[in-house]
Amino acid sequence: MLHVGWSHRAKTHGRVTIYPDGCRDVIVIEAPDAAPRLLFSDWDFRPRVVDVTAGVRMTGFRLRPGLTLAPEALGELAGAETQTIAFLESALSPADDMAEIVDQLSSSTLPLARIARRAGVSPRTLQRRFQEKRLPAPDFWRRLGRARRMAAALSEDRPLADIAAGFGYSDQAHMSRDCVEWFGQSPARLRRDDAARAILAQPGLGNWTGVQISMR
Repeated sequence: MLHVGWSHRAKTHGRVTIYPDGCRDVIVIEAPDAAPRLLFSDWDFRPRVVDVTAGVRMTGFRLRPGLTLAPEALGELAGAETQTIAFLESALSPADDMAEIVDQLSSSTLPLARIARRAGVSPRTLQRRFQEKRLPAPDFWRRLGRARRMAAALSEDRPLADIAAGFGYSDQAHMSRDCVEWFGQSPARLRRDDAARAILAQPGLGNWTGVQISMR
C-alpha cells in the first residue's frame, strides 16, 4: 500500500499531540460554511501540539514512509479535493522512491555503510540521494524507526533495561533520552500512557501495515 486513509471530526475545541511517524499526510480540511482546503504535512522531528476546532472534519491520506509529492503535483490537486484518492494512485510511484531503503534503515540495526552496499552505492552517494529526493537524512529514519519499535515493545512485560539492550541502545539512560526527544516522555511514563501508545501503533515508520487508521 502506498497510502492509508483516516478521518476525524472534532466534536469539541481541544488540542491533540502529533508524534513523529516518518510519514507525510495529504489532509483535506472541511470547516462549516467554508470551502475545503488542502494541507500537506511535513515530517515531524519531535512531538507537536495542534489546536482543533469543533465541527471541523479532516480526511487524511498518510503516505508510506519515504514517499512524498512534488510541489507542482500537489498543486494540481488544489480545488479538486474530492478526487484525492484517484490523484494519489496516479501520482505516487513505488518505482522511483526511497521507500525500500527507508524500510531497511528503520527496521535494521545494520550500520549505514552495509545498507548502502546492499543498495549498490557508497554511504556518501546514499546520503546524496536522500538530499536529491528532499528526504530527511538516513540517520533520521534509523533513529526514529528504532524509537518507534522500542515504543511498541513497551506494551510487553519486560524490564526497561532489557528493552534498551534489545534495540541496541548503549544503556537504559540512552533509550530514555531518545524516548523523550521523539515522544516527549520517558519510557516508564509512555508505558503507562495507553492513548499515546495507541497513536504510535498506527501505521508509520517501522510498522507500515497498510491498514486503514481508525480515529475516534
